[in-house]
Amino acid sequence: MNAVEIEQAITDLAEQPFDPIEFPYAFLEAFGNKATTIKRLRAGASNKSDLGGVLQTNNIHILTCEEGLVTHKLAALKASPATGKAKAKFILATDGKDFEAEDLISGQTVACAFKDFPDHFGFFLSLAGISTVRQISEDAFDIRATSRLNRLYVELLKDNPEWGTAERRHDMNKFMARLIFCFFAEDTDIFIGKRRFTDTIAQMSERDASNMHEVISELFRAMNTPRDERTAVDIPRWATEFPYVNGALFSGSVEVPRFSRIARSYLLHVGNLDWTRINPDIFGSMIQAITEDEERGELGMHYTSVPNILKVLNPLFLDELRAKLDEAGDNPRMLLNLRKRMARIRVFDPACGSGNFLVIAYKEMRAIEAEINQRRSEPDRASDMPLTNFRGIELRDFPAEIARLALVIAEYQCDVLYRGQKLALAEFLPLRSDNWITCGNALRLDWLSICPPTGTSVKLKADDVFDSPLDQAEIDFENEGGETYICGNPPYLGSKWQSATQKADLGALFDGRVKNWKSLDYVAGWFLKAADYGTHTSSSAAFVATNSICQGQQVPILWPEIFATGNVIVFAHTSFKWANLASHNAGVTVVIVGISVIPSPTRRLFSIKDGSHDLVECKQVENINAYLVAAPNIEVQPATRPKNGLTPMQFGNHPYYGAALILSNGEAGHLVARSPEVARFVRPFYGSKEFIDAAPRACLWISEPEVEAALAIPAIANRVEDVARSRRAATKDASAQKLADAPWRFREQTMGNSHALIVPRVSSENRPYLPVGLLEPHCVIQEKAFALYDAPLWNLALIASRLHLVWIATVCVRLEMRFSYSNTLGWNTFPVPILTEKMRADLTRCAEEILLAREHHFPATISDLYDPEKMPSDLRAAHDRNDEVLERIYIGRRFKNDTERLEKLFDLYTQITSSPAPVKSKKRKAGANT
Repeated sequence: MNAVEIEQAITDLAEQPFDPIEFPYAFLEAFGNKATTIKRLRAGASNKSDLGGVLQTNNIHILTCEEGLVTHKLAALKASPATGKAKAKFILATDGKDFEAEDLISGQTVACAFKDFPDHFGFFLSLAGISTVRQISEDAFDIRATSRLNRLYVELLKDNPEWGTAERRHDMNKFMARLIFCFFAEDTDIFIGKRRFTDTIAQMSERDASNMHEVISELFRAMNTPRDERTAVDIPRWATEFPYVNGALFSGSVEVPRFSRIARSYLLHVGNLDWTRINPDIFGSMIQAITEDEERGELGMHYTSVPNILKVLNPLFLDELRAKLDEAGDNPRMLLNLRKRMARIRVFDPACGSGNFLVIAYKEMRAIEAEINQRRSEPDRASDMPLTNFRGIELRDFPAEIARLALVIAEYQCDVLYRGQKLALAEFLPLRSDNWITCGNALRLDWLSICPPTGTSVKLKADDVFDSPLDQAEIDFENEGGETYICGNPPYLGSKWQSATQKADLGALFDGRVKNWKSLDYVAGWFLKAADYGTHTSSSAAFVATNSICQGQQVPILWPEIFATGNVIVFAHTSFKWANLASHNAGVTVVIVGISVIPSPTRRLFSIKDGSHDLVECKQVENINAYLVAAPNIEVQPATRPKNGLTPMQFGNHPYYGAALILSNGEAGHLVARSPEVARFVRPFYGSKEFIDAAPRACLWISEPEVEAALAIPAIANRVEDVARSRRAATKDASAQKLADAPWRFREQTMGNSHALIVPRVSSENRPYLPVGLLEPHCVIQEKAFALYDAPLWNLALIASRLHLVWIATVCVRLEMRFSYSNTLGWNTFPVPILTEKMRADLTRCAEEILLAREHHFPATISDLYDPEKMPSDLRAAHDRNDEVLERIYIGRRFKNDTERLEKLFDLYTQITSSPAPVKSKKRKAGANT
């Protein structure tokens, strides 16, 4: 269940008659517990309570009680030995009138009337595996509002299915935007009298809702008619006291969908919420989900935390504005200059969605401006920053209009906060009809037409709920010398997942300009557009992006072109989780990259501290390269041969339509039991998973001289024939057709003479070291792992080092956060200094110690041994010695941290790539050592 579904279930529970026996189970069910879990608790099998309540291990201890005993029973729950033994996170006591709970980890408490406990549902969201930020757990209004609006929306579409069609979707979205504004306006005195809109509808509409659409339509018509014109157009007397809103929000058709009795009830429930608590920072993105079919299934998952957004906005420009404020002190002239400068700043989000970034930027700038006004003894002064300075592009029309509405609400709330409600109300209505959020494809639009260099006008076609009365939306204001800050969280899609339209969008930007552009992520288009924009006007840009654009093959494709425009990376945040409110959500792994053609002497590199999920450290550096490392601008190019004189690393052996050559251990045992002569052709078969879990499968391995003998065995001949059929069936694959003539073999047929080192292609980022192992020469390594055949053992010491892990983590592609090893990008480019015989001997000894420490814990697997929480101390010590020896080879001492490691590696890579290539070692030919 997601947050919105939970809110609905909790609200329904609070409205039912209180049943002290059933309440604990219903409460747990509302937070997503399965029927089987509830059944076990009812039966007592998993209920650990010692007080006659319901105790769910690692979750919550609930107790219902007689009236007046709630506080006493909560204390008993806290003191209960069973609560501590079961590691309960929450305790909850209620008598059906009062409700009290405590978070035993944070110490936070809730005490309220039973009927009001849904207002605090965010407090308990972790019960459903939803990690929350404090803002949501303390004030979950936006989720409650979204939940109720969603119920209304779905109910209206049941009775008005035509309003859900593509032809009427715009009308439905417009209707919802109008409702949202009215709910906010009636609770903030924009409409005189609290709940004026909701109460008028309740009073004037029939209980069966038969005239509901007519009542709302008349209210909308009144809000679009100036007061002195209302008599002439027959506005009903009961609607005349509503203000003239204008702003084009209520212009055009005032048609309203028909309401059922249930839909009427839902609308009144929405109106009964306290809309003064609306948070425009996040509300827009949640409302957006209501009207998007593909997103409604993820309602409540769209929360983007303010701290995450500020990771973009603070280093982009807000930190510098605050520094200037501190520098100005109480100097009136300096404060005035700063205020004038801020009035000319434009914040531009070319993938604005429902406006989160723009709203946060506006509110943060208003806070700075308010402090300026306070220091200049001008606290009532109107803001000099027009909303039209906060511009966006959004592909879909409804979120574009919600973005504008969110900014309007943010402006009003800031005016109330900094200037008082009287002045805020006096200047709020009528709304302006300017169009400053553009609906369109950001990769196809000319950004200079939206934010021109000197900024006197904007002329773009408007397609929006606000319906500008002009054929072209026009904005006129003076912006000479102003700065533009581009920001946002554009869509990222890997090359394999892009639609034909999206691929064409990238082609229009990159084709003929950048080679291999088809491998780029979709978000790369926003970086190139921002870089080009920066060559024409004073601007800086920062985007949240998938970390893949700063890894692997995308770096040498994208970043040379970005740097060629004169832009440099002025700040960056290395990989972290950009989480939302999805249940059990791990979040997508992202980076933040800020670019500008006006760099400062030092640049800021942010990263999550080792061992922490939320502590961020910042380092001042001279340069940040495309890998987000404090090093020169170098693009690590894939190399077909090692640049370091190391043993070549090859893909394992690919069966290539030869699934019949691969056996489970059970199948292999059965074959050998029936035909003992099969045993000589059966060998252990290792891929990445098999090695990490110490669970090899088996395969048939037949060398060319043994083909006749092998095919004389029917069990083998049948499988070989299956391979031949599979390869012949792949009619469009010339390689498969050719291999069909040798169906007994893998595509590669390579093994070691004495041993082989195996390196998994994909492994968990949680392990402190990359998995690498030593296999006997008869073991077959498949293509899902890499192999170094007969390599000196000191190669294992290199791969198992912290140095190699940070190199791979930086220059190779990642799958989410998992390491995706590459021989051409990772091993062949790994910078290694010239090694003496003694150095190699020392590293060989280190490798042996690592292998012996693993052996000491047999039969523990790589997965077991390298669990960061359970890694044996002797194995950890062996790796530590290996790191000590290797790092002293590099710099004569241990590195202080990974940043220092990467700086040295990139420095050495520069030296290696600028030196003559080493003598090529011979690659083992297919068919060798069979």
